[in-house]
Amino acid sequence: MSEQRMVPSSVSSYDLDPYLLALPPFRSSIEAGWKGLMLRTYRGPAEVESMIVPAVPDASLVMLTQGALGFESRSLGEEWEAIHVGVGDWFLTPGGGAPYEVRWHKTSAEDLHILNLHVDATLLSHAAEQLADRLPARIELLERSGFQDPLLTQMGLALQRELHAPTAAGKLYAETAAQMLAVHLLRHYLTTDLSIKDSSHGLSRQQLKRIVEYIVAHLDQDLSLDALAQQLGFSPYHFARLFRETTGESPHQFVVSKRIEAAQQLLKTADLPLAQIAVAVGFPNQSHFSRVFKQRRGITPVQYRHDH
Repeated sequence: MSEQRMVPSSVSSYDLDPYLLALPPFRSSIEAGWKGLMLRTYRGPAEVESMIVPAVPDASLVMLTQGALGFESRSLGEEWEAIHVGVGDWFLTPGGGAPYEVRWHKTSAEDLHILNLHVDATLLSHAAEQLADRLPARIELLERSGFQDPLLTQMGLALQRELHAPTAAGKLYAETAAQMLAVHLLRHYLTTDLSIKDSSHGLSRQQLKRIVEYIVAHLDQDLSLDALAQQLGFSPYHFARLFRETTGESPHQFVVSKRIEAAQQLLKTADLPLAQIAVAVGFPNQSHFSRVFKQRRGITPVQYRHDH
């Protein structure tokens, strides 16, 4: 195994990879341009004798998605702490802090697959401001090892699927998920209690009409959660929550539905190549469009055009 380079006390979440020589990323969301959230997936080696991990400013969530291992960690120079890790076990490391050392050995026949999420520290602070009736003096997350959280697992695996097979509104999906993750962490993993604001109203009829018209008029663009929220003067967190309360769908789900509806109309009325239709309704390419269309409608765009 390659010798690990000198490790600084801290690096940005974006610059972490060179210091994890045992874990070159299999997939990363950096190229996808996700905002507020970073996802990496790894194929872990069977054994790591020592790996020093620098601190990062953002909250780190790590889950084992395949295999099992005996895992040990310690603050530099301290005693090792050991734990057995199986599928679905999470590690939560708050942002900041100091470098730490890890080592492990595989205990399963299966290869090790690892999912790592970083939730932006600024996003976490902004979400706390929007969520809390009053803020504590300091927003600090707990450090947890080897715990199970079904909702966290559901969100993590959904983001992994989005990274491996992007949908029509992947960036919007990731931004909405980042807001949900931040709120989940604040509700369940803070070192102090957070007084939550009591708000249960949805969007007004006029607000909903305005945002739907904006979405339909901009389907060919890379819609972001920030851009949608700004149309109504809300924070991204409040917009996503109120939109779901009103429509029963997340902004991402709604945008994909509208793109498919627009594509159906073009397939019925316009003699355009599929590639041109895909771009016109906001898909990056024909292949992506065809895959999502079949997932949503059960038939390919070609079959739909033929039947209508």
